Formats: sequence, structure tokens, C-alpha cells
Amino acid sequence: MTKLKFIDEFRNPELIRKTLEELEKIVEPDDHFRIMEVCGGHTYAIFHFGLHELVPKNIEFIHGPGCPVCVLPPGRVDEALSLAEKHEDVIFTAFGDVMRVPGKNGSPLTYKAMGVDVRMIYSPLDALDIAIKNPDKKVLLVAIGFETTAPSTALTVLRAKELDVDNFFVYSNHVKIIPVLESILAQPGMKVDGFIGPGHASVVIGAEPYNIVAEKYKKPVVISGFEPLDLLQSILMLIKQLKNGETKVENQYKRAVADEGNVRALQVMDQVFEDRTIFEWRGLGGIHNSALKLRPEFAKWDAEVHFNIEKINIEENKEARCGDVLKGIIKPNQCKLFGKVCTPENPVGALMVSSEGACATYYNHMFSTMSQ
Repeated sequence: MTKLKFIDEFRNPELIRKTLEELEKIVEPDDHFRIMEVCGGHTYAIFHFGLHELVPKNIEFIHGPGCPVCVLPPGRVDEALSLAEKHEDVIFTAFGDVMRVPGKNGSPLTYKAMGVDVRMIYSPLDALDIAIKNPDKKVLLVAIGFETTAPSTALTVLRAKELDVDNFFVYSNHVKIIPVLESILAQPGMKVDGFIGPGHASVVIGAEPYNIVAEKYKKPVVISGFEPLDLLQSILMLIKQLKNGETKVENQYKRAVADEGNVRALQVMDQVFEDRTIFEWRGLGGIHNSALKLRPEFAKWDAEVHFNIEKINIEENKEARCGDVLKGIIKPNQCKLFGKVCTPENPVGALMVSSEGACATYYNHMFSTMSQ
């Protein structure tokens, strides 16, 4: 295939049609393939471009845990909010999606409406800038994300050290993609035939770490971009592997992802972070070595060292079946709360919060389809 360079080329109707025709040729009537798109961005793209309706009906999409807001335990947000609520000199900062994560007593936006100093940021450096401009305050950065965003947090910590900013603190909720994939594969009764690997996280970690999925668990992985042709090519590559009995890692997103990843970003992450022994994932439970915390040499900027953070355990609404959606046991619209009690305007479960959450994607797609 001719090498493509521009976005409109990855949306070329003729190329999309040819790829779909090739899929139709190799998928037989008795086939049934369960493919997990790990990244929430892929879930959004699949529905946004209507790919779930274009591919053969016996290809089933399972929506994975690649939305960091969706897998963040509500207690972690409440713990950070409690600091800002109890101490007038603490400023709570976080990315936009975190602002709507439902906790025990409401989301960060709820606390903001009650007068707590809660601020939305677009970069960890924004939080550092707030700290520099408010030396009489303690600025708390609620850092979330997979390996995609961890390097920017690490660089901000290094910058804080360079400037000797002593009122900036990181509450790290960064998580890792490979351990959660292993955890999903270890779930009893879990049936996934192959994985569409996340594009953004893979830009940082590269293609090589997925070898364990292919070699140990015998599941093929294709790292994909986010345009319709990217995803259709990746699905075709997966189906070809499955039809040929192959289990290997392929990189469809070569224009952004190198096998070895972003070496400099990985070095910065390793300099600032180390693995947590165990971290609780919403809907998935505790997973060993699946999250990052600041190394002891950066304790001065570690919120968990500086503050006496009261551990908050929140029992999730048992009717909100976020975990079952993440494991592929049910589809979002099979949850009894979906579209009734739980909506993007009033999220009960975390999967309804982010635009990349599987439930929000389902809801928005169904609503837009019904309104046409």
C-alpha cells in the first residue's frame, strides 16, 4: 500500500472500502472474533466513524481499560479533595476529565461550587506555575494517566526541583498498560481473541513491551492509530493473524510508534518514578506493579509523604457495572443504570465521565443516532 502522510488520506473512502472488502473476504460466516480495543480513544473513534457498523457482524468489540479517568478509584480523588476542603492553603489541581469524577460527596466541580479552591489545568506545568505565583499556598497536582502523560509529570517534578519550588506536590495516580492487560487476561472466563494496542501510550513505551501478551498469553496485538483507516487496517491485521494461527505484535502506527518507544521519555519516567507494590483499579481490583509513585529522592514533592492523607475507601454502587464493562462481560447499555440514572450529565459510574469512557461513547452514539 502507498505510504500515507496526511489525515485526509486516512479517511479516504476508496481505501476504506477496499479494506472492508478484504475483511469481508477473509471473515467466514462461522467465525466470531472478540477484539479488545484497549484505548478509550479507539472506542470513541470506532463509534464516531461508525466502524462497528461497517465491519462484519461477527467481529465483536470489547472495550478495554485504557481510559485513565475510568479506572481511577473514586477514593483517590476524595482523598485529594479532603485536603483542599480541610486546609484553606491547599489548591486542588487536575485535568478537565477528573473534575467530573463522582466521589462520595460529589465531584471536584461540586467542591468548587462549595467554595473549595479547585482549579482545572491543561498541563502539569500549569500547576507548577500556580505554585510559583502563590507561594503562601500548597498546590496539589492530582496526576493521572498511563505512560502517555507520566513523562510530563516527571519533567514537571524535575523542573520544580531545579527551581526549588517547595509548595508544589504531586499526588501520583499514573498507571501502566501492560500489567492491566495481564490482569484482564488472568480473569476467570475472560475471552479476548486479540488486542488493538493503544496508540498514545505506545508512543512512549514502544511496541516491544507487548511481546509478553503475544508470547505468554498467545494473543496477537496490533498497535493502531486513531483514524478510520488506521483502525480498519489494524483489525484486518489481527484477523489475518487469528486466521493463520499466529500470535505476534505488529505495529500499524509506525508513523508515531517506534519499537523501542521514546527513549528520553522512558528515561525521565524512570528517573522520577518507581513501581507501586499494588494499586487499586476501579472495577478491576488491586493489580501488582501496575502504578507509579515518586522515588524517595523526590519525597519533597510527593503529596503522600508531605501530607497526612486519610485513606478513603468508597463502596461503589453495585448496580453500576463498570468493572463488568471493562472486562467485556457486558456492553454498557446492558447496565440497568445506563441512560436512566447514569448519564454524562449525571455520571454514577466512571465510564460515563470521560468522552473516551465506553459508557459515555455508547450514550452519545445512541443519542445522536436517535436524534437523526
